[in-house]
Amino acid sequence: MKTKICIITGSTLGGAEYVAEHIADVLTDQGYVIRLEHGPSFEAVMNERCWLVVTSTHGAGELPDNIKPLFEKLALYPKSLTDLRFAVIGLGNSDYDTFCQAVDHVEQLLLSKDALQICESLRMDMLTITDPEQTAEEWLPQFLTKL
Repeated sequence: MKTKICIITGSTLGGAEYVAEHIADVLTDQGYVIRLEHGPSFEAVMNERCWLVVTSTHGAGELPDNIKPLFEKLALYPKSLTDLRFAVIGLGNSDYDTFCQAVDHVEQLLLSKDALQICESLRMDMLTITDPEQTAEEWLPQFLTKL
């Protein structure tokens, strides 16, 4: 049986959700068990062992409002997350000096909790990428080979 993957989205305008839904479809077609969560609570995903976080960067380099509570609670969580493996796909705009800082925040927090980063994060510049769903799909083998 293939690995179960929990896809967690953080989105302000919906772009990250579209990417996550496309990736969920691609992975499901490949036989993976997918759980897609748009802005879940910590309790809803804390027992998942593999997270693929798809997030945009909001405001001054912050996580979108729909996943901010998850990561705020995670920051206060006293236990280690050594059983958690993760990867991150980020959408951002390089016109801002906070380009994809939400990705940095997710990586730093999860690594500080001893989670294992599976592969290098994908940071998409929406100024130059015309098809973020396809770009994310092309990145997927890098993620899947490390599962």
